[in-house]
Amino acid sequence: MPKLTVDGVEIEVPQGATVLQACELAGKEIPRFCYHERLSIAGNCRMCLVEVKPGPPKPQASCALPAAEGQEIRTDSPMVKKAREGVMEFLLINHPLDCPICDQGGECDLQDQSIAYGKGQSRFHENKRAVTDKYMGPIVKTVMTRCIQCTRCVRFAEEVAGVPEIGAIGRGENMQITTYLEHAAKSELSGNVVDLCPVGALTSKPYAFEARPWELKKTFAIDVMDALGTNIRLDSRGRQVLRVLPRVNDDVNEEWASDKTRHHVDGLVRQRIDKPWVRKGGKLVEASWDEAFTAIAKAVKSAKGSIACVAGDMVDCETMYAARELVTSLGGTMFEGRQTGLAYDVSNLAAVNFNSTIAGVETADVILLVGTNLRWEAPLINTRIRKAVKKGAKVFVIGPQHDLTYKVTWLGNDAGLLGKLPKDVVEAFQGAARPLMIVGGGVLAKDGAHGDTLALVSKLGLVKDGWNGYNVLHFAAARMGGLMLGYATEGGVKAIADSKPKLLISLAADELDYSQFRDNFVVAFAHHGDRAAHAADVILPSATYAEKAGTYVNLEGRVQRSEQAVFPPGDAREDWAIMRALSQVLGKTLPFDSFEALRAKMFADVPALATEGLVIYPWVPPRLPTGASGELGSPIKDYYLTNAICRASPTMQRCSAELVHGESFAEAAE
Repeated sequence: MPKLTVDGVEIEVPQGATVLQACELAGKEIPRFCYHERLSIAGNCRMCLVEVKPGPPKPQASCALPAAEGQEIRTDSPMVKKAREGVMEFLLINHPLDCPICDQGGECDLQDQSIAYGKGQSRFHENKRAVTDKYMGPIVKTVMTRCIQCTRCVRFAEEVAGVPEIGAIGRGENMQITTYLEHAAKSELSGNVVDLCPVGALTSKPYAFEARPWELKKTFAIDVMDALGTNIRLDSRGRQVLRVLPRVNDDVNEEWASDKTRHHVDGLVRQRIDKPWVRKGGKLVEASWDEAFTAIAKAVKSAKGSIACVAGDMVDCETMYAARELVTSLGGTMFEGRQTGLAYDVSNLAAVNFNSTIAGVETADVILLVGTNLRWEAPLINTRIRKAVKKGAKVFVIGPQHDLTYKVTWLGNDAGLLGKLPKDVVEAFQGAARPLMIVGGGVLAKDGAHGDTLALVSKLGLVKDGWNGYNVLHFAAARMGGLMLGYATEGGVKAIADSKPKLLISLAADELDYSQFRDNFVVAFAHHGDRAAHAADVILPSATYAEKAGTYVNLEGRVQRSEQAVFPPGDAREDWAIMRALSQVLGKTLPFDSFEALRAKMFADVPALATEGLVIYPWVPPRLPTGASGELGSPIKDYYLTNAICRASPTMQRCSAELVHGESFAEAAE
């Protein structure tokens, strides 16, 4: 570990660190525009100049200079000050003076650094250059005259997203950033370039001119668009969430977020159910809470304990727990969270868990993907595999062919291959230190396939000291939490439908096939006018994830907490509060009067949910039927429209139309 001095202070830095990193370890702030910790080094902007001895008698770019033994680094010398002022002066030569109308205002690195390190005046009076705006799709808005050519967006698209559609044309002052042929950027992660852009050249198109950052209330939350558990920040004003930004969590999402995570928010205020509804004479009509509860009480009385509960994909643990307590008190015993009809074995949760952990994927050296389209089911796990591939990992795929953005060896789309893997695949796994298999929803939907994958654990050496390479990829935020709370009936939804319960309680289960329950009385806790609401006999207006606090367990068994950002609209209420009020009407009053009391009781009954962090499930895999055959399908048909909130979102509808179905828009042709 090299020892060096920064502004007279001696420090020791890790081998391979750059001078910029050494300066930051010494507590010195180094300005930068092109440098980013998670991207390759470009050395474009020259803002990070420092004085280094021994070395040439001129400032050097600290981002690209390795730290070495005996270096003397100055970050505050007159030479450094003059050099940074000169760089800033050059950057501002062509930059437009449109800060008052720029969406980056208040969050702009150029603004901040021009104040901190700029000269405060310019010697240049020539006309500024102007650059035509480029079309990058429904997510990213461009004002390319503001671009300072840092190339962060280009490097992200190529290195992280793996979709190298953003690049540069021209040279020098005439260089321009654009997408290939100015088409939409077809990446599930394109919105991250907005965060990366240090100026207002790339901003969020759906959020354009909506608010200033200092107007917004910031709330820490957990994303529910998939099962990854992306750590997010909800920025709201009044009673509306205006944008979603990722929070840094290296164990989960690093500092990225998918486009669906970022831009579903306009769906939170559309097609909302904000008052109770009761079906009378075959039609849903508006009702009071008393009328709705009376109708439910009548149905409960006639049901005589024949009650089932199905939870949707975005439901928090507290809601599922409160519903379980209520239904159990009424004599119900059937609970299910796999609303699309899956019925896999859950006798051992480790056998349906992502055991390698999300961060552990990067360390794998041989990978087998079975029945999954990672770009749609978990795009941020796909980026982790890209890292592993860059380090030399081999990837084999069984299932439908997809462009996963990295080199794979496609073995075919036949579940029968699980029982007769090619010899080269088996040999590759036998020589692997950290072998990994990812089992997708296409496997869980195929009879015998789950058992086939478990049978491969010993054959491929997936489980060894300090490593479990067997992973099941869920795509529903509520799934692991629901399984921990007992939301799994043997035989799944079909078994519940076959038992013909007289009363069905739906917890925003909008992906459920309600044709199976035509003869049942359906009570829907719903926040959007989607499939559950259409099928319901009574609709109770509930809250979205942004309108309530809650606990979520991600696909790797990580317990995380989400906070309430805004209040539900109209007469809508938090789910637990509705259940508490309903229980009193039914004469089965639940033993909690507050959210804190509910959470305390849930923790007492399910201690694993009490502590944030990874839950360790013992590895005791069941013996399941094997011998699957036939093609493996994909559980997601349209990435942008997987839930009720997305289907209500104009932005997600536009993304689906343009990026999935190939529709063209006049805006793109301008």
